Amino acid sequence: MPTLLLVRHGRSTANTEGLLAGWSPGVALDGRGAAQAAALPGRLAELPLSEIVASPLQRCQETIRPLLKARPGLTVHTDERIGECHYGDWTGRKLAELKDEPLMEVVQAHPSAAAFPGGESLRTMQTRAAEAVREWNARVERDHGPDAVYLMCSHGDIIKSLVADALGLHLDLFQRISVEPCSVTAIRYTRLRPYLVRLGDTGDFASLVPREEPPADDAPVGGGAGAP
Repeated sequence: MPTLLLVRHGRSTANTEGLLAGWSPGVALDGRGAAQAAALPGRLAELPLSEIVASPLQRCQETIRPLLKARPGLTVHTDERIGECHYGDWTGRKLAELKDEPLMEVVQAHPSAAAFPGGESLRTMQTRAAEAVREWNARVERDHGPDAVYLMCSHGDIIKSLVADALGLHLDLFQRISVEPCSVTAIRYTRLRPYLVRLGDTGDFASLVPREEPPADDAPVGGGAGAP
C-alpha cells in the first residue's frame, strides 16, 4: 500500500498569537510560515508525489501552494475530514486562558474522554481522519500502484492522532507525540500494519535548543508554534 506524507501547515498567525484557531476563517501563514512553505518543494524534490490532499483551511492551502507551483502536473484534493478539530466554544480563544479550564486537564491526561463544548470529541476527530486516510490509501493504490507516495497537508492534532492510530497507541497517549509547523511525518502502509518511518521531520534541530523559558509540561492543543 502507499506511503503517506503528513505535512503540518506552516506557522500561522494564530500560532504566534497563542490562539486556538480551529476552523476560524482568515487564519493565514505568518512570515516564518510562508518561508517554511516556500522551502517545502526543495525538501520533497526527490519524491515522486502521486496526489496532494489538503484540509480546506487557509493555512493548509497556503502551505501547499509553492509545492503545487513547483509541480504543475498535480492538483489539490480538498478533504474536510482532515480539517482541524472542531473546538466549538474554545475556537479563537487564547491558550493561556484555556489552561485553567477543567476540561484542559482531561484533554491532556484522558483525551479519549474529551469533547469540546459546542464542538466535537477528540475520538470523533481521530475516527474521521483515519477513515479519510484509509479511503485515500485505497484510491492511491488503485490509481498509482502499491509503491506510490502521496501527501496530506493537515493540522497538529489530526497528525498526532493519525500517528497514534498507525502505531496502535490508545488515543490517551497521543499527547506524547509532537509535530512542529511544516514538519513531515511519513507512514508506510502495508496489508497487515503501518510503519512510522519519519516523525515530525523539519530538517533542523532548532526546537531542541534550550530556551530561556522552558517549554510547558502540557501538550500544546492544536500543535503549538514550533521553534522560535
